[in-house]
Amino acid sequence: MLKIKNGRVITPSGIRAVNVYVEKGVISALTNEDLPFAEEIDANGSYVSPGFIDTHVHGGMGFDFNEADESGIFKAANAHLKHGTTALLPTVCSRPMSAIPDIVVAIKRAAARDMMPHIPGLHLEGPYLNASQSGGINPKYLTAPKKEEYVPIFEKCGDFIKKVTFAPELDGANELFLFLKESGIVASAGHTDATIDEIARFRDMGLDMVTHLYSSMASITRNQGYRMLGTVEAAYYFENIYTEVIADGIHLPPRLLELIYRFKGADKICLITDAIRAALLEVTEKSKTDIEQEFGMIIEDGIAKMPHRQCFAGSLATADRLIKTMRPIAGLENSVKMLTEIPAISHSLKGKGRLSEGYDADIVIFDEDISIEKIIIKNNNGVKIYN
Repeated sequence: MLKIKNGRVITPSGIRAVNVYVEKGVISALTNEDLPFAEEIDANGSYVSPGFIDTHVHGGMGFDFNEADESGIFKAANAHLKHGTTALLPTVCSRPMSAIPDIVVAIKRAAARDMMPHIPGLHLEGPYLNASQSGGINPKYLTAPKKEEYVPIFEKCGDFIKKVTFAPELDGANELFLFLKESGIVASAGHTDATIDEIARFRDMGLDMVTHLYSSMASITRNQGYRMLGTVEAAYYFENIYTEVIADGIHLPPRLLELIYRFKGADKICLITDAIRAALLEVTEKSKTDIEQEFGMIIEDGIAKMPHRQCFAGSLATADRLIKTMRPIAGLENSVKMLTEIPAISHSLKGKGRLSEGYDADIVIFDEDISIEKIIIKNNNGVKIYN
């Protein structure tokens, strides 16, 4: 039995001054009672939070989850673990569908190693995206969905593909969406020119998520003077749609983050890093040049940009930074909720995202400045503790 004492414990019912007891990797009690224990952690007044869950992350430390490189996947995932991410969905893009099985095998092997965040599956960001909204994704890999192509691959990968981002306006998108829903895979609209009417049609079929709101998606346009609402407005209009939000403070400025929060609230926002392989690298003047030459992007102003500087190439954020950005807007409890409980609910990650009895003991202890002090993560032997 592990006991965590003297913490400000962030629970679904508020911040509580209780002891957290953990047995065999599971939270067994939240109480002020003194129960038997074998090991004790003193939080010394810091916050005790559920572990952060990043459902859209491409890599870090110079490694990309696209690459079927077990060692690189391991290093990138563990770099994010040190910033409080105890579960993540590696996000794969800019690859043909035929490459997915090898990537799945590599990620599964890496995930089986000892020091890792939990990796319950991966997120495919494409290739069924609209080339006009490709953003930082190489458009040469983008295509319309073909059932004879994706069905064998999804079946081969089993239940490891947890989420697919797709553009609803593409030919074949209806059939793809129905297949994903029947397979229990989260289908999220993104990199899309879909109008609100097209989103409404998919909403009637069960669509309940959009990928990185505002980034690479249609907003209001005009046709001969008539205003046409896009995917952005659909995310606001349909209250039950979950919205991914890159809360690095750069992709979306603070006032826009506040607007999103006012409309959607903490129950429908999933905070994501969208971090790319340049994240978590120490950027000096020399390494900055090396990164730009190797990765084909520009690193400046705390963000990665495409060489033409007309759009971002992805984020350099970590999960703790998302909390820091959103705290002045949503408060600490709701900021944590959008990076723990809501990602778990929206992606059906059972036992994750809450400090409640019966939930996995994935726990982060951080101070008033959201500096990570300790990470506790469930493993096959109970829990592992990182200082």
